[in-house]
Parts: sequence; structure tokens; C-alpha cells
Amino acid sequence: MQVARTIAEARVAVAAARRAGKAVGLVPTMGALHEGHLSLVRRAREECDFVVLTIFVNPTQFAPGEDYAQYPRAEERDRALAEAEGVDLVFAPSTEEMYPPGALTTVHVDGLTEVMCGPFRPGHFDGVTTVMAKLLNITTPDRAYFGQKDFQQLQILRRMTRDLDLPVAIVGCPTVREPDGLALSSRNAYLSEEDRQAAPALHRALLAGARVAARGGTADEVEEGVRAALASEPRFQLQYVEARRPDTLRRDSLPGPPLVIAVAAHLGATRLIDNVVVEKESP
Repeated sequence: MQVARTIAEARVAVAAARRAGKAVGLVPTMGALHEGHLSLVRRAREECDFVVLTIFVNPTQFAPGEDYAQYPRAEERDRALAEAEGVDLVFAPSTEEMYPPGALTTVHVDGLTEVMCGPFRPGHFDGVTTVMAKLLNITTPDRAYFGQKDFQQLQILRRMTRDLDLPVAIVGCPTVREPDGLALSSRNAYLSEEDRQAAPALHRALLAGARVAARGGTADEVEEGVRAALASEPRFQLQYVEARRPDTLRRDSLPGPPLVIAVAAHLGATRLIDNVVVEKESP
């Protein structure tokens, strides 16, 4: 397994794979790898000949006061896990390599970034789209793999690549969960023992909302179903719950699916997000 620290090194490694006729798959991460990340690597390994995993804690997607400095970092462990899963190239650049002095360009996707998590994390999605535009240009993958836990991010990146005519398929992969339903996240490491015991209530609340949606409930009714279910766990402080159309992230008054039901809530000092997608039944 190769490890590249510079953009030039990463480009040389990918170019060699291209000359050999290999399809390139990208798994972008901020490190602190868990089973969710590894499931993306396995999907990439199945579908591509050359797998690139990036490890970069991107400062531009953290709002002031967020956990950039405390975000878990364990690169040596991450590299060992990546090698065990058959990753061909780890790209782990420094902040200075990715953002040299004088950089002035930001990528913004209008509309999709102002809803759901957007109002609570100012500048976050601009940081995501900017760093992903850079990573996609550096590694030139045929396919890039993302977990559906970050559903809004997934739809934003699909729109960005489509609007900018980037020749990459954005592949959404199912959320990986603990046996009790908690979505895997690097931030789960922040949870106290008591908070960890309470955490599965978030997914149970989403499932309660999904049942309302499946019965033909409106967005208002679905959201109220989630709020009512989550109220049974007083340790949670709900930030938002929204039921929106999956492809456009628009909210309307029409009843029933398809819907993505997304939620963000604080559990102690930890902010958790999750979602479920309720598909329209086939006739």
C-alpha cells in the first residue's frame, strides 16, 4: 500500500493506475476509521481496480466553536485498517498542502446547503464541497463512495458533480449501525456510558416517523411522530427533525413517501445526526 503526503505524489500514483487500465475508486474520510468507513472500502474494492482512501480532517468544514481540535485522529491505526482491507493508496495530506497561502476559491451549492443542517453549521457545506472538489480533481476517480448517514452531504455532492460536469459517479452506501440501531460515527467516541445507552432512541424515533410516512402522513405529521418518540428519552436535546423529498431536499405538504426523515440532536456534548429513507411502494 502506498502512502502519499503531497498532491503531486497522489497524482503520480493514480496516473500509474490509469496507465495500467485500472478503474479508480475513492473513499474520502477524516480518519478515525470505523466499520462504516470500511464498508465503503469493501464496496469500492468490489467495483474498482485501484482504491484510494483519503485521511484529512478538513478545517474548513468546522464552524467556530466546533470540535476540529478534538476530532479523533489515529492515522497509524487507520493506515493498518486500510492496508488490511486492500486499499492501494492512502492520501493523507497536511492542511498546508490542501490549503496553501493565498487560496481564494470556495465551491458553493445553492439551495441544498441552506436547509436541514445548514442553518446550524454555517459554512460547513461550503467546506465539504470545496475540499471534495479538490480531492476529486487530485485523485480523478471513476467512482466515489459515501455513507447515507450523511444524506444531505450525499445529495449536495451529487448536485455539485453534476453541475460542474465532473466525470465521477457518486455512490451512496447504506448506513452501518450497531446492533441496537445507533449509526456508526467517529463522534460516537465522545459519548459517555450513560449517553451511549440512551443513543439508540434516535433511530427508534426515526422509525416511528417512518411508520407515519408509510401510512401516508404529511411532513408535519411525520416530524411530530419523531418528536413524540424522542421525547421519551430526556437526555436528547433535539436540534431539528425534517421530512423532505430525497432527491431535491424540498419540503412540501403532499402526503406520503418518498421521504427522507432527517434528525440532528445533542446527547450531552455530542451532536448526532441520522436519517431514514421511506420509499414509495411499487404498484
